[in-house]
Amino acid sequence: MPLSRRGSGSVALPGGQHLAMHTRTQDEEPLPHATKSPYVVCFPESSADYGLQPMIPTFVFGWPSGDESGDYLAIDLGGTNLRVCLVTLQGKGKFEVTQSKYRLSEEQKQDDGQKLFDFCAESLKTFIDTNSGEGGLIQLTPGQKLPLGFTFSYPCKQDRIDHGVLIRWTKGFGAPNTEGEDVAAMFQKSLDKFELPVILSALINDTTGTLIASHYVNPSTRIACIFGTGCNAAYMEHIKDIPKIKDLGLPGNADMAINCEWGAFDSFEHEHLPRSKYDVIIDEASNKPGEQAFEKLISGRYLGEIMRLVICELIDDGILFLGQNTYKVEVPNALDTALLSLMESDPTDELLMIIGIMSHFFALETTLAERQFLRAIARLIGRRAARLSACGIGALVGKMGYLEDGCAVGCDGSLYNKYPGFAGRIHEGLIDIYGEKAMNIRTHHAEDGSGVGSAIIAAMTKARKDAGLYVNL
Repeated sequence: MPLSRRGSGSVALPGGQHLAMHTRTQDEEPLPHATKSPYVVCFPESSADYGLQPMIPTFVFGWPSGDESGDYLAIDLGGTNLRVCLVTLQGKGKFEVTQSKYRLSEEQKQDDGQKLFDFCAESLKTFIDTNSGEGGLIQLTPGQKLPLGFTFSYPCKQDRIDHGVLIRWTKGFGAPNTEGEDVAAMFQKSLDKFELPVILSALINDTTGTLIASHYVNPSTRIACIFGTGCNAAYMEHIKDIPKIKDLGLPGNADMAINCEWGAFDSFEHEHLPRSKYDVIIDEASNKPGEQAFEKLISGRYLGEIMRLVICELIDDGILFLGQNTYKVEVPNALDTALLSLMESDPTDELLMIIGIMSHFFALETTLAERQFLRAIARLIGRRAARLSACGIGALVGKMGYLEDGCAVGCDGSLYNKYPGFAGRIHEGLIDIYGEKAMNIRTHHAEDGSGVGSAIIAAMTKARKDAGLYVNL
């Protein structure tokens, strides 16, 4: 049966109009379907390959001491920006950061992979040159090289800390000649091309960096999550419980950070996540159909498009914007997730902010009932994303036995930091899973993982290798 944009249910709103819905409520199940299923099956303990739930060993051994110090460079290739940082670690959980940001164009995301890394190296050179010289923050003696942490926030298979084979691009990237290649070696080639005075010490994921940076400042942190353009989590696992690295002969009582790459959960089979028809449309139109199933339900890259598809269906059904030209809102990806955030947070009785959004971006006039309608849609989409996010946190809490003693969860990303009510809705989901004991799980704004975390990991790696521990890893 071909996909339809017609709703599978409706709810009456003020003005007599109806909102198409595809959801479940607590009245239908003791534990909502959207919270229950992903939580139960999120992270199988015995997975020993890099399949649909990667659970990638990072070769970041244990927690930082909090006493790490010195100057370190960090470069972060994120989903939206390239960021270059000079991080001065001061010990006792303190640090200073100097940084520059460079916007990534859609063309760069799809261009040849080596050209992308050349851009990264050239930006790093610009940063070093700008901050060097008399009175500059970077003062190098002849022959001196600064340790560099490279934050590469895409799933990689690693067999040592300064190596990583890209498994697949996410967050809309599609640069050819990169998947299946060692991205650290590709970046090193670009660093050599520009003759930069750096040593590539560590290749890390931003979520792993967030875990380490948050623990550096708040030692009760045990889990870190990113809820932004993409989504992910990291935690510290006992080496004896990591089948992927059992052949390395590492001591079982040591710990290693795991990059979950949970955006890939339930990819291809789609057996567990409660997908709506709008989710199916987005998946099939994406540059990676079938992949990153969890991410497509909860990350900031997709929430605006979910709402746009709902709006288009309601236009087709003759419910919204009667008699108006709606061509602007019918353009794919025309509705940014940031606009949903503004709609939800509109404090006025007349919803004046929504008037401005629909008029400015889409040349559409709205009635009060339509504006109430749009805010209700935004709330449903935002609430579902937050509650599904709680599933992943709940799975890690349960797996590691953190519920009784409690722990902190460092969270970062535009959804957690800026989307109204997102953090509170995560806690609602955790309470649905664990009841009152969920109060032992505290989320907090994470420290800068892709900058500070990368630098701390570079410092930890240098200290580990200087001490002769696992020097080949």
